[in-house]
Amino acid sequence: MQAIEANGASIPAIGLGTWELRGRSCARIVEQALKLGYRHIDTAQVYENEREVGEGLRASGIRRDAVFLTTKVWTTHFAPHDLERSAKESLARLRVSEVDLLLLHWPNPQVPLAETLGALAHAKALGLTRHIGVSNFTVALVEEAVAASSEPLVCNQVEYHPYLDQTKVREACARHGLAVVAYSPVARGKIKSDATLIRIGRAYGKTPAQVCLRWLVQQNVVPIPRTSRIERLSENIAIFDFALSDAEMDEIFALASPEGRLTNFAFAPKWD
Repeated sequence: MQAIEANGASIPAIGLGTWELRGRSCARIVEQALKLGYRHIDTAQVYENEREVGEGLRASGIRRDAVFLTTKVWTTHFAPHDLERSAKESLARLRVSEVDLLLLHWPNPQVPLAETLGALAHAKALGLTRHIGVSNFTVALVEEAVAASSEPLVCNQVEYHPYLDQTKVREACARHGLAVVAYSPVARGKIKSDATLIRIGRAYGKTPAQVCLRWLVQQNVVPIPRTSRIERLSENIAIFDFALSDAEMDEIFALASPEGRLTNFAFAPKWD
């Protein structure tokens, strides 16, 4: 599995997102993904599936140190003592001694960012996580976070797919050596019927989803597609045997629109 290097972290080039996966089916998908060759699993406290993700990890028989495991701290746990406690609770649910990456799930203007980042760096110092990072951070917040953090941040996990232009965020992350990890990388299935992606895919014998994921990987972005279907797992990872031309990349970039964002909660920051 290819990997993206970011401030000391080596992040496998594609991962499995687990948002909305629950119970037995979550554990089974994680287990199957790892057996198929995935080495990067993404979860979060608020997904309420850390326990099942841990079960899938153990059931797969893949060594723990061969898997890059990410979880995220929810915004209500950003006060320093709270963050440490909630990170330990995540480890207990996952039944691991540390995660590979611990992220702040969304910005929380109610708690000073420097305090939260101090707690995040402390979680790393305690050995609860090997690396730290952020999620859903704007350019301004990435700049603020990098300046305030005593430990290197390794990624910003954001929504990213062909319908959403993330050039500014990507450039901010590149300036500071952060990887961009893309959630909703196939726009929650919207790309399936996209004429441009269908046409490009035909030339390679690939599906629109595979073209979409390849487009991200060629930008050194790490997609974490979520699926509840075993057959889709194999499809999503079969993207390392072809390459898109510069012209094809540009055609896909051109699909972005101001209305492209799918995830926009009331508590979201003011997007770039």
